[in-house]
Amino acid sequence: MTDAKKTPYYDNHVKAGAKIVEFAGYLMPIQYNSINSEHLKVRNSVGMFDLSHMGEFKVSGSDALDFLQMMTVNDVSELANNQVHYTCMCYPDGGIVDDLLIYCRDDYYLMVVNAACLEKDLEWLKDNLEGRVHLEDLSEQTGLLAIQGPQAEKVLANMTDYDLSKLEFYWSDEAEIAGEKVLFSRTGYTGEDGFEIYHRPEIAGKLWDAALEAGEQFGIEPIGLGARDSLRMEMKYMLYGNDIDETTNPVEAGLSWIVKLDKGHFIGRDAIAEVKNNKPKRRLVCFELESKGIPRHGYKIYYAGEEVGHVTSGMYSPVLEKGIGLGYVPRERSKSGREIEIEIRGRRLPATIVKPPFYKDGSLRK
Repeated sequence: MTDAKKTPYYDNHVKAGAKIVEFAGYLMPIQYNSINSEHLKVRNSVGMFDLSHMGEFKVSGSDALDFLQMMTVNDVSELANNQVHYTCMCYPDGGIVDDLLIYCRDDYYLMVVNAACLEKDLEWLKDNLEGRVHLEDLSEQTGLLAIQGPQAEKVLANMTDYDLSKLEFYWSDEAEIAGEKVLFSRTGYTGEDGFEIYHRPEIAGKLWDAALEAGEQFGIEPIGLGARDSLRMEMKYMLYGNDIDETTNPVEAGLSWIVKLDKGHFIGRDAIAEVKNNKPKRRLVCFELESKGIPRHGYKIYYAGEEVGHVTSGMYSPVLEKGIGLGYVPRERSKSGREIEIEIRGRRLPATIVKPPFYKDGSLRK
């Protein structure tokens, strides 16, 4: 772990007793207490996450919009100032380069990409750069703190005079938070209401302490990567490298809703359109185990005694109190209610395909 980077919150994690692991080239907290307790803290009240390992790219210039329209599948032209959307970049064959967020700012766009894909994404963008576009990597200059949970708005309200009630889901703005001017948005990866705060690294400690103080009455706690993963799983939010990658077409992954084929040319459009028109051969499904067991990445999926796929993500759901997972199966066997089997340690355990998300009672504002 000697070559791994430290986020601006590293000392805070150590002081809080976090178990530190290397993740995407950074020393990150996997958990502070137990993953289950941290998970339930976010579902029932509020937690705070260090996301400073994520990548941020600034895209500006008179041709920035045209460039992003070509590089991503969603329609960037539909973004109003301060609005955010979810999208992905694809290769010409329709495989996914990465999934990401795009923020529309006054005179530039901000791309927020997965930490593990940062260098690959940057090279892909540079390789396809054309026109009057300036691409700048702001990742090392940007810290990111998330506050997530049903009480998130009340916590942040204790840190700012900004009227948070007017900020809708997937919108952003600039404001003073804990006395510091920052960019923040009503976004997150948990299925709960929440905010993500982009800031200069040197004020990380100040924001951390301010968030703990502001959320003390709600029992706020720092949350590690373990609970972040289980929280996103309960919502069927995909993890790049597990559920989607360069071999995955957005249509089969259930991401057709972010693909705007009518916006004009973009990289991967023809391949995606072909899969959509002909229907995908496989689909990503959610399943729940019917007996005790925890599905893990790579475990085999069976239908009527035949191996039909493998688990892409799987874990124990602290809310449902059962094993849940995602995996690709043939389209004709992907309907909700279908019974499948998951091979766990040499035994095939019964499971049922269910409609996403697994958890349907989140506080997320839409």
